[in-house]
Amino acid sequence: MKLGQHLHRIGNDIVAVYLVVTDEGVTVVDAGLAGHWRELTAELAALGRTPDDIRGLVLTHGDTDHIGFAERLRRDHGVPVYVHAADAARARGEVKTKPERGHAKVGATAGFLWYGARKGGLRTTYLTEVTEVADGDVLDLPGSPRVVGMPGHSPGSIALHVPVADAVFVGDGLTTRHVLTGQHGPQPAPFTDEPEQALASLDRIAELGATWVLPGHGTPWNGGTEEAVRQVRAAAH
Repeated sequence: MKLGQHLHRIGNDIVAVYLVVTDEGVTVVDAGLAGHWRELTAELAALGRTPDDIRGLVLTHGDTDHIGFAERLRRDHGVPVYVHAADAARARGEVKTKPERGHAKVGATAGFLWYGARKGGLRTTYLTEVTEVADGDVLDLPGSPRVVGMPGHSPGSIALHVPVADAVFVGDGLTTRHVLTGQHGPQPAPFTDEPEQALASLDRIAELGATWVLPGHGTPWNGGTEEAVRQVRAAAH
């Protein structure tokens, strides 16, 4: 799905993957679930591209619903996979966490679990090799994404600011559709390791002034970073 001149999304409001498309190639942000591979190749084909046009995959963090096809892309197509150093072990499957879920509704939770199972979420393939990044890095990839440290959801959670797309990719730094309740609108994401730290980290993106705020779960938000952050904080209290 095309969101803007350089901006595409695959998946849906339950689990989303983003593509930054430029003349230099494609940057993929997050890898969703294993079953999103077919959607990835279809979206690329519609653009006249193939997986070999992908210059890099950047993970906003190392959780299993964000690394789905990452190892396949790395192994079969030689695409480097970037992740913050503090989440590298998580992406390799060396660290398992059980953060608090918070409030849940049966229907929404069942829908999330069903979608995850249908898209291969029960068979996670962890990364065997990653390239570590740090806060402030500007990656030599299409769109020149800048890494913005957003610890809280996980120790190595990051956002990516891509000015050419007027976008900030926030992973699970916030959500616009709570996968366990079905509630819409900018709000804190569930399964967060350190909720207070995650809220504090929002200061890092509020000041960026980008139009698009693109979460790993939920409807793409085009009301600006400042308003998105305001609504998340309002929903948290």
